[in-house]
Amino acid sequence: MLAHIVYFSLNDNSESAKKKLVDACHQYLKNHAGVEFFAAGTVGKEFTREVNDKAYDVSLHVYFTDKDAHDAYQTVEDHLTFIKENKENWKQVRVFDSWVES
Repeated sequence: MLAHIVYFSLNDNSESAKKKLVDACHQYLKNHAGVEFFAAGTVGKEFTREVNDKAYDVSLHVYFTDKDAHDAYQTVEDHLTFIKENKENWKQVRVFDSWVES
């Protein structure tokens, strides 16, 4: 599987702005061909170990059956609408794509 993990840092990182982005992830990004697993949520402030990277506000986790499914997802209208409607509040977006086995 291909794991597509995205970490968003927001200009406005209020609780309502974070919730808005998580809700948009659920609205636009979870129901696509080839998606094996989907989740979106916010940084856990209670995780305080030195190794915990907390330089983000919202995380997106999408696992695809293969690279073709991932590549198709990048161009679907819902994904493009998600970007268009939310990118104004993105301070930084970090994308981590990797091959994973369960």
